[in-house]
Amino acid sequence: MADHLDDKELLFQFKSETNKEAAFTSIINKYQEKLYWHIRRLVVEHEDANDVLQNMFIKVWKNLDKFREDSQLYTWLYRIATNESLIFIEKQKKRHTISISDQENNLTNKIIADKDFDANKIEWKLQIAIQKLPEKQRVVFTLRYYDEMPYEKMSRVLETSEGALKASYHHAVKKIEDFILNH
Repeated sequence: MADHLDDKELLFQFKSETNKEAAFTSIINKYQEKLYWHIRRLVVEHEDANDVLQNMFIKVWKNLDKFREDSQLYTWLYRIATNESLIFIEKQKKRHTISISDQENNLTNKIIADKDFDANKIEWKLQIAIQKLPEKQRVVFTLRYYDEMPYEKMSRVLETSEGALKASYHHAVKKIEDFILNH
């Protein structure tokens, strides 16, 4: 089965028992890299991102036949990836029974421990600043800045109003600017 099929055709083929696995493989091939990077920016570590991505695709496999197509497939996949990332982060907090500021420091330390880390480079300062944001602002900033997701689409993914998202993004940008200018 060709990976260049559009989503409607892939969903149609997924509903056929004979094409189900091939259609799902095509969906994975089409979206896994974009979803991996979205997840990675939220959970930071490669291994964690792979685990979350795998859990996400398991959930998609179990629920794809229930997908009603009231949104685009990619929007639905993004929502699941975001939710799975947030669930993972929450489990990490509970597992380590640490405060939110300790969790931020833990993510920051993971970035600093990267073999390519250079505190003088702006992209590293940006990554640390992003990890210091509250969870909701971090997700909104990541979707808008890296994925260039329009607020309209983001509101469907995160199930919140465009106005609230714009405010979250504005606050996130301000905090990031303040961090970069003062560190």
